[in-house]
Amino acid sequence: MYAVIKTGGKQYTVRQGDSLKVEKLDLDAGAAVEFAPLMVGNGDEVSIGAPSVDGATVNAEVASHGRGDKIEIIKFRRRKHHRKQMGHRQAYTELKITSISAG
Repeated sequence: MYAVIKTGGKQYTVRQGDSLKVEKLDLDAGAAVEFAPLMVGNGDEVSIGAPSVDGATVNAEVASHGRGDKIEIIKFRRRKHHRKQMGHRQAYTELKITSISAG
């Protein structure tokens, strides 16, 4: 069984037991999270919601929080004595999918 959930402006396809990194959620480690899935599939049976499937839930647990790898941004103009360098590390929350129920 699989489901499609939406969090942080992005959609993720998940299965039970999966772990995934999503945009940072303001929850403590070990907290439970419940999502209303946009779609639930079980073999050939697919239920598509408008906007979410009625009665279906995806339960997850917050495993940890962290920050991703550094992305370096460099702007350079040759022969102009111009060089600008920045960096960015995106915060994330790691989730472990505990159960998917179709309702």
